[in-house]
Amino acid sequence: MGERLRLRGGLTQVFHTEKAPAAEFRGYERRALPPQPARARRGEDVETSKKWAAGQNKQHFITKNTAKLDRETEELHHDRVPLEVGKVIQQGRQSKGMTQKDLATKINEKPQVIADYESGRAIPNNQVMGKIERAIGLKLRGKDIGKPLETGPKGK
Repeated sequence: MGERLRLRGGLTQVFHTEKAPAAEFRGYERRALPPQPARARRGEDVETSKKWAAGQNKQHFITKNTAKLDRETEELHHDRVPLEVGKVIQQGRQSKGMTQKDLATKINEKPQVIADYESGRAIPNNQVMGKIERAIGLKLRGKDIGKPLETGPKGK
């Protein structure tokens, strides 16, 4: 009927070379393909596919402004966090007795993000700024930078 090939681990692979019933396979020969590495060694085509970002911990998407950042010049540049805001973040963090790593862990960001915001190298992101504001309890946006954050019930 078919050839049997003994594989490692007691497994058996069967190769069929006769025609299968017409109703089931419509007259095509049914034949099992050899394993992928053997096909590759013989120089045959091997079908492979890669999932996008497989095996990586990608949490943030690449923004559309990435190309602009690469072409950044003096006349065309992205705004940075003002040093005044960086100082407020640093003072608020220290008053709560937190390190940069503690603050980063609390807001689910990397410690380098906090370091960039404190040094004024970061491009402001409202989502991150909001998380830092809530963590240290000080306003970082608007006219009242450095004032205590008003915590009230959220209105609809």
